[in-house]
Amino acid sequence: MPKLTFLPDGVTIEAAPGTSILDAGQRAGVKIGSACGGVCACSTCHVWVKQGLASLSEQEDRELDILDKAFEVKPTSRLSCQAEVGAEDLVVEITPESRQTYFDEHPAERRALAAAEGEP
Repeated sequence: MPKLTFLPDGVTIEAAPGTSILDAGQRAGVKIGSACGGVCACSTCHVWVKQGLASLSEQEDRELDILDKAFEVKPTSRLSCQAEVGAEDLVVEITPESRQTYFDEHPAERRALAAAEGEP
């Protein structure tokens, strides 16, 4: 099975081909946003694919339309709810906006992280 590495956390897991990056990340406890629940209705699960982009499922028009609303879209941008794992290993970086959305959705974790970093 291909391995997925999530940056900046450095978490590496295996995922079966056909699994969305979002589903794999959520199962591994990666801090990735998904305000719409992973139904391609927002851009909060936006990631940058650092390795393995060509092995992912093809982008469809709906994903491209939603990506138009995201911050810092790059040629390697994908919505993790729509990008399905292929046969190759992947390295993906969770965008700052996606991580912020995750912490907005999980305020207890946000407070714990702030406390660990010495913030009030």
